[in-house]
Amino acid sequence: MTATENPTVNEAPLSFECDLPDPPEKVWRALTEPELLAAWMMPNDIKAEAGSRFAFGGPDTPVECEVLEAEPARLLRYSWRERPGAKDAGRLPAFDSVVTFRLAGTVTGGTHLSIVHDGFVPVAQPLVAVSGAGCGLSLNARKTPTAANAPCMMLRAA
Repeated sequence: MTATENPTVNEAPLSFECDLPDPPEKVWRALTEPELLAAWMMPNDIKAEAGSRFAFGGPDTPVECEVLEAEPARLLRYSWRERPGAKDAGRLPAFDSVVTFRLAGTVTGGTHLSIVHDGFVPVAQPLVAVSGAGCGLSLNARKTPTAANAPCMMLRAA
């Protein structure tokens, strides 16, 4: 039996934390309003309600999602199922993962934002998921993945 026939979950999540000057309500809008989310990520039809299905669009990176949890200005968690685009059919495997955004107010009125993208199937490279999401990835000398531009792009959108 191969890894493709019986995939297991990769234990190493991609995670990022930062403090943003904007309040959680504004950051929440950047994560959940389709036009604002599209400005820093991809076109989408998100509706931030548990159980709602949505998609990030684009001919090169179709991504099917379902909102698993949504607590306004606090928590957004959704499944992420990337499918190969037309030109990649037969070349890239599909994979499932989960993206979690946690927002907490700071004493200065800003937001502490935590982003975790985990549950990757080993046959897929996390780089595909992050670059497909419009978020840069850099690897330091210890090869620890770090999201490079997501919060900066998000602030411009909100």
